[in-house]
Amino acid sequence: MYMFKYVMKRLGLMLLTFFIIFTMCFVLIKLLPIPTNALPGQDPEIVMKTLEGRGWITNIQEGENGVYTYDRVPILIQYGNYLKKIVTQGDFGIATTYGEYLNKDILDVFVKRLPVTVLINVYSTIIGVPIGLGLGILAALKKNKWQDQVINIFIILLISVPSIVLALMIQYVFCFKLGWFPIVMSTSKDYFTWEVFRSMLPAVFALCLGSIAGYARYTRAELSEVLTGEFMLLARTKGLTKRQAIFHHALRNSMVVIFPSILSEFVSVLSGSLIIEKMFSINGVGGLYLNSITFQDYDFFMLLSGFYTLVSLVAGIVIDISYGFIDPRIRMGAK
Repeated sequence: MYMFKYVMKRLGLMLLTFFIIFTMCFVLIKLLPIPTNALPGQDPEIVMKTLEGRGWITNIQEGENGVYTYDRVPILIQYGNYLKKIVTQGDFGIATTYGEYLNKDILDVFVKRLPVTVLINVYSTIIGVPIGLGLGILAALKKNKWQDQVINIFIILLISVPSIVLALMIQYVFCFKLGWFPIVMSTSKDYFTWEVFRSMLPAVFALCLGSIAGYARYTRAELSEVLTGEFMLLARTKGLTKRQAIFHHALRNSMVVIFPSILSEFVSVLSGSLIIEKMFSINGVGGLYLNSITFQDYDFFMLLSGFYTLVSLVAGIVIDISYGFIDPRIRMGAK
């Protein structure tokens, strides 16, 4: 019962937080100049009518030399119309300045480009978690020995070097010099074929290297502390072997901190894939987000900002709830 009340409370606070952030993004983006310039081959009148149809401007008049004048619709009215279209029609807008997707439904574009972004992040997590946990466990068990020193140097290097630099090194060494992988990802939509998977691997490695360092650092720190606990000495005195004490007690207790860190690392990788997708020409939502800023396509920006905000907020709730499942002694919301 305590958990149910806690989850409901957190969901309510999450929705309130999301609404506040979404509203702030909308207001700030609407304070910027409205992009009314027609693209090559595009009729300026159609551009103005499109913006009027979206509820951005009104009272359009064509002046001398084909220059249009208009009045801005008040921001609160724009926001009300925007939310109404989302709730009643599922209409998040159309691309007005993003040339490649001009006049296309942005929700359809987003849905088509989402799978590849999710895949590279899932692959990086699948590869990074076992390697990071393994290195962290080894470093904790061999604390202050040469194995621990080598792993610590490896962790410090990966944490210190930005992911962009790591990505450039991967492109140069493994893609350009050795030729093991293509420099950019394949444009094929068959994501589960070997050719496409192989073309994803450079980006996946660039994303997961930092995560491996994070997992290893968390695991080493937490497991080292647990191994020195008094309950571990008690477990050994009761007749458990060192291996049994580690697997049955130490790892289980350390996972209370380690598992939530895995979820938080996944969210940070999802956010960090914005630049990596651009570098490896991955046709995902990361590049879409950056291009929406470049092209000043505000509806695209709002949808993608809402997506990344919601992912972060949901991850926070999942991390908190996970504590209760990992350790039954923890009851979230209990007094």
